[in-house]
Amino acid sequence: MSTTSSTTPAVPSDAPQSPYSGPVVDRARRRGGGGASRTPAKPRPPSSLELAVLPDHRFDHEGTYRRLGYVDADLSGGAAESVEVEQCRFRGTDLSTTTLDRARFTDCLVEHSNLANLRASDSSWARVRVVASRMTGFTWADGSLRDVVFDECRLDLSGWRFTDFHAVAFTGCNLARADFYRADLSGARFVGCDLTGAQFSQATMKGTRFVNCTLAGIGGLTSWDGAVVQGQDLIALAYELAGALGIGISDEDDS
Repeated sequence: MSTTSSTTPAVPSDAPQSPYSGPVVDRARRRGGGGASRTPAKPRPPSSLELAVLPDHRFDHEGTYRRLGYVDADLSGGAAESVEVEQCRFRGTDLSTTTLDRARFTDCLVEHSNLANLRASDSSWARVRVVASRMTGFTWADGSLRDVVFDECRLDLSGWRFTDFHAVAFTGCNLARADFYRADLSGARFVGCDLTGAQFSQATMKGTRFVNCTLAGIGGLTSWDGAVVQGQDLIALAYELAGALGIGISDEDDS
């Protein structure tokens, strides 16, 4: 399907005038401190949003969806290729178990939605903000993220293999056992995140920043060349680093 027609009902008048504004990026900057990594650009808001109507605006192959508000919509279980989604807002939307291939999302806002077990390949997000959403098992493989913020999201067991990160911020997210195998994380920042058991094997991490994160059981520490870790995080990471380097740690007093 393509964009909405003029007969599509408008989003209720009590909807925020600028749904893309907010403190997410600024809060990440305050909590993360200074650094060379670029702050993600905010999504460019549309002049107006029209309410999406199902099934007309359910994702379909080669469909284009612009300036739509998906509110409490059920898009779960769908499959589509070459979808283009621009300046759309998703609030309380169910996208779980959706399968996407070669999809593009630009200038979008996702709030309080369910993206659990969504699987995408060869797809991209540009200027996208995701807030307080459930994303357990979310998979974005062999893709691209540019100017993207994930704030207070549940991203445990998520997969990001072979994906490139350019100005991407994770703030307050649960990323336990996330898989970043061979991802380019040089443009990523993690602030206040739980990365317990996350896998970083063969990832590119020059310039990747970690601030106030839980880093227990990390895999692929030999790939952390060039990463920037806050002092107190490095102390917590000492045992993992020692194990990766084959250094034994003794609790015995040899004095």
